[in-house]
Amino acid sequence: MGKTDSTQRFAPPDGFAERGYALRPEREENRPFLENLYISVRWPELELTGWTEEAKLGFLRQQYFCQDKHYAEAYFDGEFLILEQRGEPVGRLYLHRSQREIRIVDISLMPKVRNQGLGTLLLQGVFAEAIGAGQIVSIHVEKFNPAQNLYRRLGFTEVSENGPYWLMEWTPSGVGFARCPAEEHAESG
Repeated sequence: MGKTDSTQRFAPPDGFAERGYALRPEREENRPFLENLYISVRWPELELTGWTEEAKLGFLRQQYFCQDKHYAEAYFDGEFLILEQRGEPVGRLYLHRSQREIRIVDISLMPKVRNQGLGTLLLQGVFAEAIGAGQIVSIHVEKFNPAQNLYRRLGFTEVSENGPYWLMEWTPSGVGFARCPAEEHAESG
C-alpha cells in the first residue's frame, strides 16, 4: 500500500462533496473492497474465456495481489485514495507526482457509480492541480479499455505504445512546462 505525502494532497473538484462524495487515504482494512473493485473492473475481459466462475475469481484474485504489490513498490510515495459515496467505498484514485507530471496510476469505479460523470469530475480535479503546478497528466491505458474514449474526449493524446498499453498525456493548454533536455533532443534529432 502506498504512503501519502501530507504535502501532496489531491483537492476534490467543485461539486464533489455536494454530490455526496469524499476521498480519503487508503487503509489496510480496504483490502476486501479493493479486491472486489479490481474483480468488477476486470471481470468482463474474462467473459469469453470459457473458464468457470471459480477459475475466473482465482485468476483475478491472483492478478489483484500482483497489481497491489507492484503499485506499493513502484509508487511507494504515491497518493492512494479511496472514493466514498455517503461513507461507502465506491472507487479508488491513485496518483504519483514527479517534477514533470502527475501520473494517474489507477482510477477505478464500482459498476453502480460508472457512467454518471464521476470519472470526469475526478479527472477535472487532477487537471486543476496540473494547471496550478505547470505539469502534464499521464496515464497508461489498455488499448481495449473503453475508458480511453473518455480520456480522448477530455484531451488526452497517445504519445507512445508499450505492448497492449498506450501512454496517454493531457497537457494544459497555455501552460508552459519544463521538458527535460533528452526529450527536446529526441524531437529535434
